[in-house]
Amino acid sequence: MLTTRELQDEIIRLKKENDVCILVHAYQSQDIWEVADYVGDSYGLSVKAAESDASTVIMCGVRFMAETVKILSPDKKVILSNPQAGCPMADQMDAELVSALKEKAPDHKVVCYINTSSELKTVCDACVTSSSAVKIIRNMDAENILFVPDCNLGEWVANQVPEKNIKLVQGGCPVHFRITTDQVKEARALHPDALLAVHPECKPAVTAMADYAGSTTGIMDYCRNSDAKEFIIGTENSIVQHLQFECPDKKFYPLSKECVCPNMRLTTLPQVYQCVMGTGGEVIELDEDVRIKAKECIDTMLTLGK
Repeated sequence: MLTTRELQDEIIRLKKENDVCILVHAYQSQDIWEVADYVGDSYGLSVKAAESDASTVIMCGVRFMAETVKILSPDKKVILSNPQAGCPMADQMDAELVSALKEKAPDHKVVCYINTSSELKTVCDACVTSSSAVKIIRNMDAENILFVPDCNLGEWVANQVPEKNIKLVQGGCPVHFRITTDQVKEARALHPDALLAVHPECKPAVTAMADYAGSTTGIMDYCRNSDAKEFIIGTENSIVQHLQFECPDKKFYPLSKECVCPNMRLTTLPQVYQCVMGTGGEVIELDEDVRIKAKECIDTMLTLGK
C-alpha cells in the first residue's frame, strides 16, 4: 500500500523516465495538481500542449481537452487519463447542427467555445476559451458572429464587445447553470465581507452580481492579488480548495455546494499512476482530415489570442 506522497513520488519519477508531460486542468483535485507539469484552464493547456517536447502527453481533464492536444501535436502519444471523462456541453451540438445554422446565417463567422468536439470545430472559423474569447472576437475581421454553444458566455462576451453583432445559440454548462441569484444572496448574507468571483458560464443575472467575472485562471489571479481576505467562488468547487492551499491567510467559500463537475472528478491519482506506467487511460486517435480542419480554428485562437 502506497501513501499519497509515495504515489506522487512514483508518478514524478516515472514521467521523467518515460518522457511524459502531465497536463492538469484546474478542476482536478489537489493531489493531481501536485504531479503536474502544467496546471491551467483550457487556453493555457492548449498552449502548453503545443510547446511540450515530451513524446507522451497525459491529459488530466476531459475528452475535448485531450483531442485539442492531439490536434496540435499529432506526432505525440496523447492519453486521456479517464476514458469516461466527457463534457455535457461538448455533446450539446454537432457539426451537422452548426452547418445548418451557418446556412441560415451565411454572413456570420462561426466562433465555437473550446468545450466542443473535434468534428464540430471543423465547421467553425475560430475557437475561443473563456480567458481569450473577448480578445479573439474583438480581433476578428468580422462584424457578425455566431457563437456556439454557451449562450451565457456568449452574452458576457457580447456585453464587452458591443461593436460586434453576436448571435447566440441556446446551450451551456449544466453545472454552472444551476447557480442561482438566490444562492448569491444567501452567500452574501453569510459572508458579508467576502468578494464574489464567478465564471461567465453562469447565468447573466448571476454574473451581473459579481465583483469579478472571468475564466478559472482569472478568478484565481483575482483572489491571489486582491487585498481582500474573504471570497465567494462561483465556479467548480475544487477551486475553493486550491485557493485555500495557495492563500492560507485568506478564506474561500463555495457559492453553491452543487457546483461540482462529475466528469472532472472521475480522474484519480492512481489512474494517473497507471497512465505513466503505460497501463491506463485511453490513447486518443483522430481522423487526419478532421484533425487538419479542426486545427484551423484552433490556430486562429492561438494567433488572435497572443
